[in-house]
Amino acid sequence: MNTYSRRGLAALAATLTSLIATRFANAAGPDNSKIVGTWKMVDAVSKDPSGKVLPKPYGPKGMGLVTLNADGRMMAVLCDGRNTLPDGTARDYASYCGNYTFDGKTLVTRVDASSAARLAIGGDQVRKVRFEGKRLVLIPPPTMLNGVEQHREIFWERISPIPA
Repeated sequence: MNTYSRRGLAALAATLTSLIATRFANAAGPDNSKIVGTWKMVDAVSKDPSGKVLPKPYGPKGMGLVTLNADGRMMAVLCDGRNTLPDGTARDYASYCGNYTFDGKTLVTRVDASSAARLAIGGDQVRKVRFEGKRLVLIPPPTMLNGVEQHREIFWERISPIPA
């Protein structure tokens, strides 16, 4: 294959990738286009009501993926990504999926499959949403853990505009 053919194929592949990504983003509508795609968890923070920093949700090496498609379907999986945990420490893990709605500020998922009882099937998972540059920040309602009210924020970076 000559150089011209390789460049032509590379340009064609780039154009097709762009068209596919645009199709998925545009199909989602004006609000969903900002969240459609596959996102990787890059940070998580937790604070008590006074603002005191608490241990990181999902440990110091938290891992997670969330995929939101243009048809209003999503799935999420999060876990403590350490190879080994200190004695007596349970691995934090959660996964769920369902149909979602997004109004530009709030993401609501009607859960239809879940790994955890706290993510009740048939219930709604509600997340406030904000964007910080290229990051998506999901903010669940405060939760009680070990007798302490926790206010969490999970930070995500898009790894693909196309859902997995």
